[in-house]
Amino acid sequence: MRAIVARSLVGSGLLPTLGIHHRNKYNAYCLADDIMEPYRPFVDTLVVKIIENGEDYSELNSSIKKQLLEIATTDIIINGEKSPLMVGMQQTTASLAKCFAGEVRKIVYPEMD
Repeated sequence: MRAIVARSLVGSGLLPTLGIHHRNKYNAYCLADDIMEPYRPFVDTLVVKIIENGEDYSELNSSIKKQLLEIATTDIIINGEKSPLMVGMQQTTASLAKCFAGEVRKIVYPEMD
């Protein structure tokens, strides 16, 4: 998730290092950590699903890796439309860039169920 956010931030012309709430001179992804927080429930839901399916999660095996990597293409609702999480993240980071530029006052985040 962090890599998806960092790529989206850079694609929106922002530096993932300069955080809003997260600050740490040893963390190169403070802004990415800030922006991904509202997306965490999608990862949590996926992890719960893996556990509930009875999969052995004591080791990170191929099956679990595959499922975790699918988070990027998980469908979310953003701006009232269904979209892959990766595309929604780009909308979020683009709206953040517009906020910093003073063009808008609201960051676009996905709707939660």
